[in-house]
Amino acid sequence: MEIATDTHDTVDKLRSRLNHLLERINRLNEIGVALSNLRNADLLLETILLGAKALTNSDAGTLYTLTDHQTLKFQILRTDSLNIAQGGTTGVAIKLPELPLYRDGKPNLAMVAAYTALKEQTVNIPDAYEAEGFDFSGMRAFDAAMKYRSKSFLVVPLKNHENELIGVLQLINSKDTETNEIKPFSAEDQQLAESLASQAAIALTNQRLISDLKKLFEAFIQTIATAIDEKSPYTGGHGYRVPILSEMIARAAKESELGDLHDFNPTDDEMYEIRIAAWMHDCGKVVTPEYVVDKSTKLETIYDRVHTVLTRFEVLKRDSEIAYLKERFALLSQVQSTVLSAPLWFSEHQEKLARLEADFHARMQQLEADRIFIKECNIGGEYMSDESLERIKRIAQYRWVTPEGNEEPFLSENEVYNLSIRKGTLTKEERQVINNHVTVTKKMLIKLPFPKSLRRVPEIAGSHHETMNGTGYPDGLVREQMSIPARIMAIADVFEALTASDRPYKPAKSLSASLKILGYMKKEHHIDPDLFDVFIRNKIYLQYAEKYLDPSQIDDVDENNIPGYTP
Repeated sequence: MEIATDTHDTVDKLRSRLNHLLERINRLNEIGVALSNLRNADLLLETILLGAKALTNSDAGTLYTLTDHQTLKFQILRTDSLNIAQGGTTGVAIKLPELPLYRDGKPNLAMVAAYTALKEQTVNIPDAYEAEGFDFSGMRAFDAAMKYRSKSFLVVPLKNHENELIGVLQLINSKDTETNEIKPFSAEDQQLAESLASQAAIALTNQRLISDLKKLFEAFIQTIATAIDEKSPYTGGHGYRVPILSEMIARAAKESELGDLHDFNPTDDEMYEIRIAAWMHDCGKVVTPEYVVDKSTKLETIYDRVHTVLTRFEVLKRDSEIAYLKERFALLSQVQSTVLSAPLWFSEHQEKLARLEADFHARMQQLEADRIFIKECNIGGEYMSDESLERIKRIAQYRWVTPEGNEEPFLSENEVYNLSIRKGTLTKEERQVINNHVTVTKKMLIKLPFPKSLRRVPEIAGSHHETMNGTGYPDGLVREQMSIPARIMAIADVFEALTASDRPYKPAKSLSASLKILGYMKKEHHIDPDLFDVFIRNKIYLQYAEKYLDPSQIDDVDENNIPGYTP
């Protein structure tokens, strides 16, 4: 009977141990699955350490990562019995210095974590106070100060798929599951910890590769945007500021309950998608000719032709003065020959001379006024009246004599056409060339094999010139056909352009003037009404202005006077 009882007890113990081992293996698999799904770096590191502590029932642990300058950096630090939690998602910084792998050019084998890294092998120490070969003076000082006893150590190297060291996992004080007493780490603990370390290293490597690829991708995109900005001295910074403003609006919209914004709750991936789209929204400008992008005045081509036109005014003035002097000389000659014999006729000559002089001065004043008018028209602006267009046509009818002696119209048809631009400095054809950059942007982006998380980048980036009423381009979309991120981009692009101080055809607008124009755009259904209200209500305009506008542009804004906005 005793033998049967002993056998039964032995079987029960084996079954219990087997079940415990299976539980630990299942736990290891669960941790492995969790690691493969994590993208947040801090959470990934934290999961690795906490998982290792749970598998080995450790009281404390530290996770180090290898730096480029051959040191081990503290990433996560935990000691349960002392309630110490630093690094990772805690937000509590670890202030301990990095552990050097080399001192004075020699391997730092006295530090157990550095030893593990250098030898790339696991170190299992039953009792640190009895161990030889390692410097535990820092540990002893910590124990004395905290009334703690760091006894058993299990230090495991983390190596990637290429067998390269990327970090070190250090576990301290394994506890007996029944008595809670500190015990040495068992061979089973070591095997599980090493297995987890292998999975963790793969997860860390994948996460770093993804992170590095994202950094490379984003840097490449920013390089293209910078190149486009550098292509024109007048749009420098546009490609940089629009992404910033887009993200500011997106974050505010996420917190709003206005209209369909109450369903707008973008994830981190979706916010990243908005940022990438904003960086790429003008990539089509790589094909836009500089002479159009940089056209700072209406008559500018290779050079500003206004100087040629202004020179013609000087020719008209000169010819008018010559004609006046010739006629005056003729009249004076007649006066001199008849002054004694015909005093009444002399009086008539005086009247002719006075009229001649008055007409000459009036002509010169008219020419000077027209010269100033043409010079001002050439600058471009928000709007040109019908009266101004008629005046240009009248001036064009002047006749002037070229250096070759040919009489020609004062302004050519092309000059009249350009000077008659109602708004800005671009003709309809040049505007179409500019507008075409959006079509090119969409064509370029559609051809890129974006991952699933960035699949909407072409739509978002390619819709920043669409309007809510279908009058935009390139596709004439209406509000319901546009995603909220695309509508965000439209507002960001407009407001940046309104407040930009580097446009060649207009002075920098004040904050209040820019908001007034934006308000009228809302009333005319050009921009999204809900996003406009969020933009004003959350004072996104002011947050942006304080960082990116010249102080002279930031004037007092009375939100009650902004068209289309109700506080």
